[in-house]
Amino acid sequence: MKILFLGDVIGKSGCSLLQKTLPELKRRQGVDVCIINGENSAEGNGITPESAQTLFSAGADVITTGNHVLRRREVYELLDRQTGVIRPANYHRDAPGCGVYTLDLLRFQLCVINLQGQTYMEPCDNPFEVIDRILPTVSTKNIFVDFHAEATSEKIAMGHYLDGRVSAVIGTHTHVQTADERILPKGTAYLTDAGMCGGKNSVLGVKKELIINRFINRLPVRFEYDHEDCEMHGCLIELDEKTGKGIRIERI
Repeated sequence: MKILFLGDVIGKSGCSLLQKTLPELKRRQGVDVCIINGENSAEGNGITPESAQTLFSAGADVITTGNHVLRRREVYELLDRQTGVIRPANYHRDAPGCGVYTLDLLRFQLCVINLQGQTYMEPCDNPFEVIDRILPTVSTKNIFVDFHAEATSEKIAMGHYLDGRVSAVIGTHTHVQTADERILPKGTAYLTDAGMCGGKNSVLGVKKELIINRFINRLPVRFEYDHEDCEMHGCLIELDEKTGKGIRIERI
């Protein structure tokens, strides 16, 4: 099984980039499942039904999210319908939607789990305890985890904690692709951060001038996404669907 995972998609330009390039990338790489983090796919951050539909039409099978997912109330109904858009599973039980989605492609199943970190993030339930409650309920060995977290140490710890228990742990949120892709000792594919799909010369997807000025004068500023010269970042993972173990991982 080949899984393509793409990091945080930034606004309309990130969505447009995927519409233009993703179908050919999937065909060329022989991708079976495409998972995309879409929590910044709407302009001004967050996700809307419209931006989610754009990602699905571009080729996403499942859309994961993170700490911005509930900023737009119009997405609440979409989350509740459980059509493949999920939010972190360690949110409060009253939050709309859920954090687990199982994709059935007849030849195999893939369970996608979304978690959010605690360090330097908004309060949420302990992701280590929550994943321990989820895993016994999953009926397939093929399990992909998007861990949306700030601290690299927390992401690496989660990778080792789940090594051999899930197929892949891929980090998101910091928008900067890391160079530590590997198969952990017990067979879990791991990458600390997949990066983003957004402006190459931006600061984490935002126009660089705005962020530079904020660092200089410390005055509040309204963020605007940089729509120029966009790049796609993510990773390609190959699994043995019979064992659920990772075989290979490479950055995209």
